[in-house]
Formats: sequence, structure tokens, C-alpha cells
Amino acid sequence: MNTPRRTLTAVSIATLSIAFFPSCSLPANEPVAAPALTVSTVKPETLAWVQSIPASGWLAAWQEASISAEASLKIVDIKVEVGSVVKKGEVLVQLEQASVLADLHKQEAAVATAEANLKQAEANAARARKVNGTGALSDQQINEYLIAEETSKASLASENAALESQRIRLDQTTIRAVDDGVISSSSATLGAVTSSGSELFRMIRQQKIEWQAEVSARYINSMHPGLKARIDVPDGTHVYGTVRRVAPTVSKDTGRAVVYVELPPSDKPKAGFNVSGAIELDTTSALTIPESALVFNDGMSYVFTVASDDHVTRRKVEIGRRWDGRVEVLSGVVGGAAVVASGGAFLSDGSLVKVVPTEEAVR
Repeated sequence: MNTPRRTLTAVSIATLSIAFFPSCSLPANEPVAAPALTVSTVKPETLAWVQSIPASGWLAAWQEASISAEASLKIVDIKVEVGSVVKKGEVLVQLEQASVLADLHKQEAAVATAEANLKQAEANAARARKVNGTGALSDQQINEYLIAEETSKASLASENAALESQRIRLDQTTIRAVDDGVISSSSATLGAVTSSGSELFRMIRQQKIEWQAEVSARYINSMHPGLKARIDVPDGTHVYGTVRRVAPTVSKDTGRAVVYVELPPSDKPKAGFNVSGAIELDTTSALTIPESALVFNDGMSYVFTVASDDHVTRRKVEIGRRWDGRVEVLSGVVGGAAVVASGGAFLSDGSLVKVVPTEEAVR
């Protein structure tokens, strides 16, 4: 009689368990984590890049010419000013010529007199030679005629030399450009009396401006004529030139050497600026990623790489050269890594992401 009662009790307990604990009868579904960000990935790409050496220095004239007065005369006309582009032989300044012309005419007369004296002396000498030995003239008279002829020749030569000197003085009254170029400074004043040797103008020869770039001494053995250089001019543009000469010494004070960079004939910046730039050495390979992939924190550079389970890992990287929106990675990632292309600032180490093609990636 007791057995059926125990069976009913066990069945009742089982029924009650199902009624009050229905969740125990079915397996539970775990919640699915949502991706922190939708991203696209890139693989580091190896490119051939030129190694650039940073440099800075002055923009200066390739060569400057000093144009001076050679005679002490009054300035009566100034034909150029600072900034004037001139050609070799072009008239820059005209000095007063009246006194020089007077001296020139006087000397021309002296030459004419010497020529007449020489003609007479030559005639006398010719007669003396003709009658020599006939007794018509004494030996002393013959010698005097012959000596007078030689003296007249010397006198004429001296007067001709003086005449040439006067012509040179006349030529010095017109001051001309010694080369093609541009006038960079002027001290000429209308009406002023010049003194011999006083500078009137300075001229940048050939309008050539060069960059006198200073580079660290450790790069000096890599420098040679023909290397390309980039100059960052003050207006925000770039000018490209060519190394024409490398200084043979290094400054004891700065530990730097000067590299002279020739600039192209057009679009030259003005002399007098101190500018920065770079000199390009040999081409080397570089493992590169887009600059947008970098994340900066506490002065360090990081990238995020995506694993096969779509979780990211933050990696510290050492960066090098930059060019055209890409940056060289020296260490921290390898060539086959899947690097988050952008938006890394919104991620943390271990975050889950959704990887899509570049054009579909959104934050």
C-alpha cells in the first residue's frame, strides 16, 4: 500500500520542477558582442624611396660683382636702379666728359706735332744718308740727323701712348655692366663726384641664386655634385636644385658642412632668406603604411593590427621618412600584417571590429 504513494510523490516533484524552473529544461543562448568599429585594413607596402637628409641655410648670390668708378668725376646720369636686370656692356652711369675731352683733344694735337717733327727728322736723316761719305756734311752733322730721327720716333710713340691713356680716361667716364645680372645695391647719387675705386653698384652675376645648405658632418661623405635638393621657400612652395659643390671642410663650431645647391634659372626665391629643405641621397626600399593608420599617444606612435578573429592588437612602431601621405615603418609590424587603415584613435587593445572594404569603412 505504501509503494504507489511514493511513486506519485516522485512524479509530483518532477512536475513541480518543470513548472517552476522552465529554463532548466532548455539550453541558454549567450549574448553576441557588437563590433566597436567598422574598419578597413591595409598591408604594409615596400616602396623604393629616396633617402633625404635635412638641411638648412641661407639663400645667397652665386657670385656678386662690384662695379666701381675708375675716375674722379661728377655723375651726370644714372640709368639703372636696384632690381634692374642688365646685360654685359650696358651703360649704368655716365660721368662728366668735358674735361676729359679737352685733355684728349690736347693730346691729339701733341701727337700731330710729334708726327710732323718725325717727318722732318726722317727727311733730314734721309739726306744725311745720301751724302754720307761725300764730304757735303760732317760726320757729326750726319749723326745728329740720324739721332734726331730716332728721338722723333720715340717722342711720337710717347705721345701716342699718352693719347691712348686719354682715350681710356674717356671710356672710364661711361660705367658699364661687367656681366649679365641684376643690380642688388646702389650708392650712385646724381651730381656726386666719384673717387677712383669707390663702389657704385653691386650686381648678382647671371641672376643666379644658390642655397648654401648646412648638413651634419656625418653625411658629408655621402654628398657629391649632382645630387638633387628640395628647398622649402617662405611662400609655402618648393624649389628644386642640384648640388654643384661640397665644402672641403667642416665647421669646428657647429660640426656642420656647407653644400652649395644651384637653383634653376626661373622661379628663383630672393636672396637673404634662411630656409630649410632636404638633399636627396641614394634610393632605398622602405616598408610603408598610410599616415592615417598611425595613432599617437604620449609622444609614441602606434598602429592596430587585426587578427583572424577580428580582434585588434595595438602595436608600438618606429617611423622614419614620410612622403605623399605615407610613412616608413622601421619596426613594429611586418609586411603581411593587416593594419587598420584609419580610425585607430577610437579603438583599444583587444577591441572587436568589423572589417569591410575601404570604401565601406565607417566609424
